[in-house]
Amino acid sequence: MIATVPSPAGAAPAGGVSGQLLAQGVSAKRLKIQAQGPTDVVVRTITIEPGGSTGWHYHDGQLLVVVKSGTLTRTLHDCSVEVMPAGSAFTEPSGVEHRHIGRNLGTEPVVLYATYVLPQGSRLAEEADAPSCAVE
Repeated sequence: MIATVPSPAGAAPAGGVSGQLLAQGVSAKRLKIQAQGPTDVVVRTITIEPGGSTGWHYHDGQLLVVVKSGTLTRTLHDCSVEVMPAGSAFTEPSGVEHRHIGRNLGTEPVVLYATYVLPQGSRLAEEADAPSCAVE
């Protein structure tokens, strides 16, 4: 079966376009992405091996993340823990006050698709100290 996209009268028909679904997720929370001024938009695949960790860090901009496979365990700045299974989607806010760490406590790799919305020229992440409530 071939699907077509209807086009308004006078519009050029679609053609020569293809796409591949890389990851899809559902966010239980409202998503809001915002940027001011020149912005770098970066899309990455991130793999965290079993037992692996991102280390405590923060971002100078926002991220939109889809968990493609595995289960990501996130500890946030207030030491709350979020468990994000495959098919989950979430945002990460900007600033050191939103430092966090991602861990793979499972037995298969965690694969993430992350879109970074950062002030132009920013690094993807900045290392941060664990908050005082964190027990390492």
